[in-house]
Amino acid sequence: MQRLTITIDDDLLAEVDAFMARRGYDNRSEAFRDLLRSGLESADHAGTDSRHCIATLSYVYDHAARELPKRLTQEAHDHSGLAQATLHVHIDQESCLEVTVLKGERAEVKAFADHVIAERGVRHGHVALMPIDAAHDHGHAHSHSHSHSSSHSHSHSHTTKSGKK
Repeated sequence: MQRLTITIDDDLLAEVDAFMARRGYDNRSEAFRDLLRSGLESADHAGTDSRHCIATLSYVYDHAARELPKRLTQEAHDHSGLAQATLHVHIDQESCLEVTVLKGERAEVKAFADHVIAERGVRHGHVALMPIDAAHDHGHAHSHSHSHSSSHSHSHSHTTKSGKK
């Protein structure tokens, strides 16, 4: 690890200290490392779109919107190489929350997330991307099934690029 010395004005340091207190950081080094990672990840650097990432795509949608749940499910199946798992929560009579874990090249993940968030009937959406080392992708897959209490169910399996389950 390298040691850096930086100079910042008192007001900015007060903001950092307040951030640390809100988040429970023990020291400035940890806070600065996380802030730097976050800032670097959110910055649009040319050539970084081919890096691999893992992401969470969270969105609230109107489950009564015409064909929206069907379109969202179809999008996930069409991009099964990106979509790793989805959590579905019924919020109330009109709204559902879904959280989907995505993995792949940053550009593909971001494009898929942006497309889902832009769907008519999606009320709120957010994607959080985190870089990963593609060499650590073991390429294993698993099968699972799940059902929902609202009388719909489905199952699917994930396969590797070689077609193995």
